[in-house]
Amino acid sequence: MVAIFAILIFIVYLIFFFPMEPRVKKEEEKSPKYTAQMKKLWQIAQTSMKERKPFRAEKALLTILKFDEKNAAAYNRLGILYAKGQKYDEAVECFEIAQSLDSNPASIHNVGLIYLETGAYEKAAMAFEQAIAMEGDVPARYIALAKAQEKLGSTKKAVEALENAYELDPKVSTLRQILALYEAAEDTEAATATAARIEEQIAKDNAAKAKRTAVKRTREARAKMMQAGAATRKVVKSSAKKAAPKIIKQHVGRKRI
Repeated sequence: MVAIFAILIFIVYLIFFFPMEPRVKKEEEKSPKYTAQMKKLWQIAQTSMKERKPFRAEKALLTILKFDEKNAAAYNRLGILYAKGQKYDEAVECFEIAQSLDSNPASIHNVGLIYLETGAYEKAAMAFEQAIAMEGDVPARYIALAKAQEKLGSTKKAVEALENAYELDPKVSTLRQILALYEAAEDTEAATATAARIEEQIAKDNAAKAKRTAVKRTREARAKMMQAGAATRKVVKSSAKKAAPKIIKQHVGRKRI
C-alpha cells in the first residue's frame, strides 16, 4: 500500500513539477557537399530550360525534389516545364503543390494560365482574381484576367481589368487591346475615344523618348569634355615636367656677378 502511494506521489511530481520540454527533432544541418550538389542541380535545370532541353531539366528538378520534397520553387519550375510541353494536368498538380507549400501569387497565376490554356475560363478568372488580391500591383495579372473575362463573354469586366493594367503601366498595347474589345462589341463611341487615347499615348511616349535621348546625349557630351580636359591637363603636366630640368640647368649655369 505504501509502495502504491509512493508511486502516485511520484506521478504527481512528474506531472506538475518535472519540466516537460517538447521533443522536437532538430533539423540536420546541410553539409557543404549537399549545398554544392543542390546548387549544381539548379544550374543544370535553369541552363537546360534556357537551352530548350526539357528532359534534362525535368531530371534535374525531380532529383532536387527527391532530396528536398518541400521545395516550392522546384515544383514551380517543374510546372512551367510541363506547361511548355503541354502536359497541363501535371503542370496544374505541380503548381498546386507549390501553392500548398508556399502560398504566393505567382503559383496561383501560373495555375490560372493553365486553366486559360485548357479552356477552363471560370477557374482561370478565379485564379487570377485570387492572385490580384494577394499582389495587386502587377499589370500582367490584370491582362490575364481580361483574357479570361473576354472568353467568358464579359466585355465590361475585361475592359475594367485592362484599365487597371493601363493605370499601373500605361502602354499603347494595352489600349489597343481595349480598342479591340470595343470594336468586337460594336461600341463605336467607346472605340473612337480609345483610338484618341492611343494617339495621345503615342505622343507622350515619343516625347519621353526624345527627352531620354537628349539627356543621354548631354551626358555623353559632358563625359567627352571631361575626358578631353583630363587629357589636356595630362599633356600640360607632362610638358611642365620636361621643361623644368632645362630651366634649372640654365639657372645653375649662369655665373654670379
